[in-house]
Amino acid sequence: MRLTPLESLLNRNIAASSAARALCRRLDSKVMALHVEGMPLSIYFRSNGEQMSLDTQHEGTPNATLSGTPLSLLRMAGPAPEAALRTGSVHIHGDAEIAQTFSELLKQARPDLEEELSRVIGDVAAHQVGNAARSALGFARRAVDTFAQNVSEYLQEEGRDAPSRTEADEFITGVDKLRDDVDRFEARLSLLERKRG
Repeated sequence: MRLTPLESLLNRNIAASSAARALCRRLDSKVMALHVEGMPLSIYFRSNGEQMSLDTQHEGTPNATLSGTPLSLLRMAGPAPEAALRTGSVHIHGDAEIAQTFSELLKQARPDLEEELSRVIGDVAAHQVGNAARSALGFARRAVDTFAQNVSEYLQEEGRDAPSRTEADEFITGVDKLRDDVDRFEARLSLLERKRG
């Protein structure tokens, strides 16, 4: 199934960026698959050198495949896509360089959602919707951070299920000291055995 609306949006943004056009030319005839784990969904990105086509079906083997859960793949669209790869939540199969070039192309051609919305509802309304969305995302981030901090504090202080940072540092220092003591003891023992022998 052809993903025409997304394809049109992507190609409009590629045409508007010289960097994106150059990347699209480099990827001529290359195909990257985006496989969503846990869902029967794969999206195939194919460059013809000038534009991209997006489809849910492709015959043959893509040059590169990115696979991950919906959330981990969404992180790839964020400001630090490398983090999803480092943590192993997104897997690359095939040519990693082609996957990196496609990723860079999609980053260069990423649409400005507020600009796209302004085409439909006008500049002022799109700006207000954008402000509301940014405010909601900021609240959600703060809520997640607060929740994580509260859980961490509970596990450390109330439940005593996890050590505090100070306790962990003291434990590590104790282990290092014990290791040094054992090394010194072994050296003395070896010295005594040599003197006896």
